[in-house]
Amino acid sequence: MQHQKLRLATTLQRQSSLSADAAVEAAEDQMQQVAQVLPDPRILRRTRSLNAPSPFQQFGPCGRIMKNSAMVMQIQDPASQRLTWYKPPLTVLVIKKKDSQVLLPFVQLVEWLVQEKHMVVWVESAVLEDKLLRDDFKLENESAKFRQVHGDYCGVRERFLALREKLVTFKDGRDDLTDRIDFIVCLGGDGTLLYASQLFQQSVPPVMAFYLGSLGFLTPFQCDNFQEQVTNVLEGHAALTLRSRLRCSIHRKGERRKESLQPAGSNLLKPSQHRHLNYVELNNGSFTGGNNNYCNPHMSSNNSILVLNEVVINRGPSPYLSNIDIFLDGKYITSVQGDGLIVSTPTGSTAYAAAAGASMIHPSVPAILVTPICPHSLSFRPIVVPAGVELRISISPDSRNTSRVSFDGRNDQELNHGDSLRVTTSIYPVPSICSQDQISDWFDSLAEGLHWNVRKRQKCLDELSDLTASGSEDTLDEFDNLKIYDV
Repeated sequence: MQHQKLRLATTLQRQSSLSADAAVEAAEDQMQQVAQVLPDPRILRRTRSLNAPSPFQQFGPCGRIMKNSAMVMQIQDPASQRLTWYKPPLTVLVIKKKDSQVLLPFVQLVEWLVQEKHMVVWVESAVLEDKLLRDDFKLENESAKFRQVHGDYCGVRERFLALREKLVTFKDGRDDLTDRIDFIVCLGGDGTLLYASQLFQQSVPPVMAFYLGSLGFLTPFQCDNFQEQVTNVLEGHAALTLRSRLRCSIHRKGERRKESLQPAGSNLLKPSQHRHLNYVELNNGSFTGGNNNYCNPHMSSNNSILVLNEVVINRGPSPYLSNIDIFLDGKYITSVQGDGLIVSTPTGSTAYAAAAGASMIHPSVPAILVTPICPHSLSFRPIVVPAGVELRISISPDSRNTSRVSFDGRNDQELNHGDSLRVTTSIYPVPSICSQDQISDWFDSLAEGLHWNVRKRQKCLDELSDLTASGSEDTLDEFDNLKIYDV
């Protein structure tokens, strides 16, 4: 401390032509001001997290990292990722799964948001077509079971019809929701979160997911006290998990820098698949809805699609092994001979990749997971690569067959010889709101959803010594049985 004060005093004396005593006093004043601003490190310690802080970029007296405009990623402490609103949220998008059991909590939530919070609620137009929420059709044309269920939801239907005129609707694949939605609420399973992320062409509003499905790995909130939980989020009291997504594009043979997911006039996708492409990110940073009826003025022929879980390359119906070449930043890495390949985000590491034997990665870790599907090799293990690299995947020239590629289980299409699939991390993550915090939510999901590391506890030595001390044959037999059970 004394050495720092003397150095500062010397600097002030040179810059301001002060006397030695005056420079020392000025140095003491500046150090006291800094000490008042900075917190005591003995009181406020940095929160430990899965991510390390940004590394110091100078190595010794001479070496340092070369500054490069391509350095786009900066590691942030997950503990500092908190939700804040720079203006009050006014519009909320409510997405529900197609299940009659979700109707009651859906109507309760929408009713509360409209009447108590005075928010503009958006819903999918298909919700208004749900016959359980309508009474303008002939019931006698329906089955007896449906008529019974329709009668059971009479009260719910009346409450919804009273709100119907206050709701704003959209149609998937036709309407652009960019910059129209402040907040998203999902009611259902993990599929509702995947669907929500595909509805937006650029940045995604904060997503609050309630568990009303089967697995619920990505839906940490319970509907019991949704009023209190939603109020806390609207007031800005919530932690965030930034779930990275993959930007994928297919380059067809003979089409230089031109992807297969074309906008208007494209014949590469079936008409039924066009509605899934309304969440598309262009390579040059502009966006478009992947639908023939919607035209974005910033549209480019160079486009790609984002996935939250994984992109899968497989052999499809062919009886032959897939033979796939993998390149990382233009350098050949290896070839996959097997059923296929999974390229997933950390969020997707607990989905298809986990079933294929990959490790589970916390969603805050910046990485891309590469997992082979049933490789015909005893030494091909899944690998994790940095999030900033670009993977190029192509069919090997000597492959006996083509492959199929799908994005989050949708938009399945063929990958032919000479085509290549390019995958890298998108700059637009999905901000998923945490029920507790990033660490607790993830490990709770592992325990409750996947029963991670569930095992009967091993007995302590004191219990075993009590069994051996009695010396009876029955006790010794029981002890042998315990040893066999533990083995």
